[in-house]
Amino acid sequence: MTTFAIVGGGWRSEFYIRLGQLLPEKFELIGVVARNSDRAAELQADFGISIFESTEALLQFSKPDFVVVAVSWVSNPGVVKEITSLGIPVLCETPPAPDVPALRDLWLAVGKSELVQVAEQYLYLPGHAARLAAVKAGEIGIPTSVEVSSTHGYHAVSLMRGYLGVGFEPATISAQDFVAPLIDPLHRGGWNEALDAINRTTTIGTINFGNGKSGVYNFVENQWHNQLRHRRIVIRGSAGEIVDNELIALVDGPAIVGSEFRRYQLGYDLNLDGFDTEHISLNGNVLYKNPFVGLRLMDEEIAIGTIMVEMAQWIAGKGAAPYPLREAAQDQLISLAINESALSGKVVQTPREIWA
Repeated sequence: MTTFAIVGGGWRSEFYIRLGQLLPEKFELIGVVARNSDRAAELQADFGISIFESTEALLQFSKPDFVVVAVSWVSNPGVVKEITSLGIPVLCETPPAPDVPALRDLWLAVGKSELVQVAEQYLYLPGHAARLAAVKAGEIGIPTSVEVSSTHGYHAVSLMRGYLGVGFEPATISAQDFVAPLIDPLHRGGWNEALDAINRTTTIGTINFGNGKSGVYNFVENQWHNQLRHRRIVIRGSAGEIVDNELIALVDGPAIVGSEFRRYQLGYDLNLDGFDTEHISLNGNVLYKNPFVGLRLMDEEIAIGTIMVEMAQWIAGKGAAPYPLREAAQDQLISLAINESALSGKVVQTPREIWA
């Protein structure tokens, strides 16, 4: 049993609360720090959990095995420093800091402690996890480029770096913003009342990671929720490519063959096992298995739950670190460079940073 606590009462904290309660054999939630009294009352009423007014009060009550930090970008570094100074491991939400000076300061303060992991969930989403397994298995040869049009900033960079296997070398970034009308039918809470087209900014950028590896970044505001825009992922390699859920590759023969990532979904038609993802396969081989079959989780919850389990295993010395601070700092470094290039109209080069 792993004990954990949460600092922050925003909407992201609810994922960790729900997952902790859904996995009582693995986790015990000590409590949540929520400084806003109205929000604290909501969380207590909805989940029946212990609420604390400050991190100090929480840690005086109990010392958990790890703390989830889900606060604002600006507040995150200070909270992480406070908790790690007591020797407590931290799993913090993305990004770890709002700008490059803050990233460097955070690394100098806590980097050597090796206590900080970051909840970068995208490579843990079932579809991305299956694609990553295919890339690592050599299905498309040597991965050379990745195009992401689905999520923003550091999340997209994490996908690129993960698929390409690139580390911390200098990168060259060129980006540009384009403003055009777009209907925005949905937001986080549901349908928008107004369905008139409004101006939205699309940022398109290229990232040269060096050694022949590159990324293409394409994101339009609110693309997470706007279902008038397809999500696209293109992973190119020396012997083929993956486009969304399709793969084309050169195989022995020689022959060029196409195949599909197939998600086996429970709950359709006469399957009465509950609506759930069971696994994802390619060419008859299972590449990904849902570790939480039976809980009927959406992909985001599966990804966050996987990070939580890996965090617990890492703390116990039974597994690898899920996503170390240095990786998330590099993602944010390149994300900030994309924004800087789009704003200035100039090419931006990132250096080899201190966390490398």
